[in-house]
Amino acid sequence: MPHMLILGMGYTASRLADRLRADGWHITATRRHADADTLAFDDEPGVRDAIASATHILSSVPPEGDADPVLARYGTAIATARAPWIGYLSSTGVYGDARGAWVDEGSPVGTGRRTARADADLAWGALRADARRFRLPGIYGPGRSALDRVRAGKAHRIDLPDQIFSRVHVDDIMAGIIASFNGPPGIYNLADDLPCAQNRVIEAACDMLGLPHPPLLTLEQAALSPMALAFYAENRRVANGRAKRLLGWSPRYPTYAQGLAACHSADA
Repeated sequence: MPHMLILGMGYTASRLADRLRADGWHITATRRHADADTLAFDDEPGVRDAIASATHILSSVPPEGDADPVLARYGTAIATARAPWIGYLSSTGVYGDARGAWVDEGSPVGTGRRTARADADLAWGALRADARRFRLPGIYGPGRSALDRVRAGKAHRIDLPDQIFSRVHVDDIMAGIIASFNGPPGIYNLADDLPCAQNRVIEAACDMLGLPHPPLLTLEQAALSPMALAFYAENRRVANGRAKRLLGWSPRYPTYAQGLAACHSADA
């Protein structure tokens, strides 16, 4: 039976775990605090046993401060583990601001607001030559999409018409990870086929829900949080051709329109 250890049972990893369990996999996972289905991240005997026995090891844990907590505590054990598949969920934030240009896996990293993430990404690549690094843009899916922000009255339209973002449906991330089980190691951008302004996504969500579009605001008028402001400080289009060529992957939801429609149906 294949056995995946998932370090960091967040939104994306939880959906992957559910899919793999349905396919007959054994899943061991960690959270910050243990519950009925997971180990505590700092349960070193339990986690080290799982590292030693797993056939697949995936980390979805982001950096804390300037350090990757998984590498800091378990890096040596993972580097020497017998698992033939190692994966790390990274971010396209490692590319920084491209002023709306396309970025691919060969683009420079480490110049943007997420230098700790870029450092962690590179460290996972150096840890093992057979590691898979998945660089992910804005993640959305059931319960975590523009539809939910619109319903909650938290959606904004910002007057930045040239600001372009990429995004990806959570199930397309899951499909990319699974496709990589039989694909070569390396770096993969998993993004949809249509980078576009965030306003278009918000407007589409409003139209699906039969609600008015939020007013168009300047950044100053929107009074966004520092995290949200940082989101608007970078502008890029993320190319996904490498995953298509080498993994045979293609997004089930190639644009936000299909992805939002699927989320809307899931909510019904």
